[in-house]
Amino acid sequence: MTTSTGTRTNTATATEALPPAALLQLIWLASPALPVGGFSYSEGVETAVDAGLVADEASAARWLGDQLQLALARSELPVLAAALAAWRVGDRTRLQALNDWVLQTRESRELRAQTEQMGRSMVEWLKNRGAPDERVAWLAGLAPAPSWPLAFALAVADPGAPARDALLAFAFGWAENMVQAALKAVPLGQGAGQRVLAALAAAIPAAVDHALVLPDEARQAFSPLLAIRSAQHEVQYSRLFRS
Repeated sequence: MTTSTGTRTNTATATEALPPAALLQLIWLASPALPVGGFSYSEGVETAVDAGLVADEASAARWLGDQLQLALARSELPVLAAALAAWRVGDRTRLQALNDWVLQTRESRELRAQTEQMGRSMVEWLKNRGAPDERVAWLAGLAPAPSWPLAFALAVADPGAPARDALLAFAFGWAENMVQAALKAVPLGQGAGQRVLAALAAAIPAAVDHALVLPDEARQAFSPLLAIRSAQHEVQYSRLFRS
């Protein structure tokens, strides 16, 4: 459309900018420097390298792209969207059910340990964020442990970021950690790593949009090859990563 001053605007794509504090919070939470231990996990990438399934830039991009579409977009991302909405209305019954689902659907001991450890670490980060928050205490008390998506959802619940932006930050943080794992395990050069990350970044918005409309009954954590490689990693002779 054209405004009275003659300036053309695109009403289909124009969006209100996030407040600076909310934007910086998302950037902070997406950073691998966040002290939750994400950098120490490869989520099966290391075993895929050991098995010859990931050996170069192309195969790393393919493996991680498949994981984004088949695992993250159908499991953690829709859980994060649902948990964010539940935190904002204080629906603890819903939050407990989501946490139970995450823990019950981790397909290997390492994947379960990862979501529990990162969830607990995020709880500790939240405790240091400011004034005591009884929601953090409740999250810490979830049995047997708070899961990573639920803890991340609480971290982004207050700044007011739209759900889509929160999911984009979560997915990019995952992508950056996985690319760093591939850089070390394959190994890949920095240029190759940036190209893989660019491919993932291009695919993340569609994965997030899929997750946002996925109903509970369609949510799933069924990725057999990833589960097999994760289980094999538990007994792999030489390991750099915790998963």
